[in-house]
Amino acid sequence: MNTVPSVDNAFDEVVEAIAERGIGIFPRFLDAPRVAALHQDFAALPAWQLTPAGIGRDQHQHTNKRIRTDKTRWLEGDSPARRDYLALMAGLQQQMNRQLFMGLKDYECHYALYQPGDFYKKHLDAFRGRGNRRLTTVVYLNEDWRPADGGDLLVYPEKGKAVLHRVLPEAGTLVCFLSEQFPHEVLPARRERLSIAGWFRIDDPVAPAVLL
Repeated sequence: MNTVPSVDNAFDEVVEAIAERGIGIFPRFLDAPRVAALHQDFAALPAWQLTPAGIGRDQHQHTNKRIRTDKTRWLEGDSPARRDYLALMAGLQQQMNRQLFMGLKDYECHYALYQPGDFYKKHLDAFRGRGNRRLTTVVYLNEDWRPADGGDLLVYPEKGKAVLHRVLPEAGTLVCFLSEQFPHEVLPARRERLSIAGWFRIDDPVAPAVLL
């Protein structure tokens, strides 16, 4: 019978995947209580706190509905569910640095809400050697997601147009990959789709994602 892995085992699996392939997909990385707590935390947010997703950050940020149409809310440790999630990611960061010497110094993340029809075109989170994002994480919070609901994450190899991974945004699944290496996109969803997208960084400022 498949069970939810312990945190230490889950971290070891992520480290091993990044070391060997640069990418890993981990169903049930978040257990059901964590998924439920985060989903409830998101549902309690006032609508005005969700803003159209931008490309880049700070003075470089702008919106472009031809590239992405989701809405986001950056996470800080201002609720129990968010503090728990950030602590979990801090543990993963520590493990990455201890075993792979990645030099990760910071983590940032946001809720990403895709309403029916929303998408994010193919892009890289950072260009090799030109950005400070080193490791991307995406965790899904969608119960009972089916292939007909759309919203798949497509991940491509560094070179080539063939799809390397097609990921259903099922609750608890973590996708983790090297930010400079894997172009990816989100296909239009047919129902509301919720995730937490995050990036482990090595320094400031944040470089914008680049459309391909």
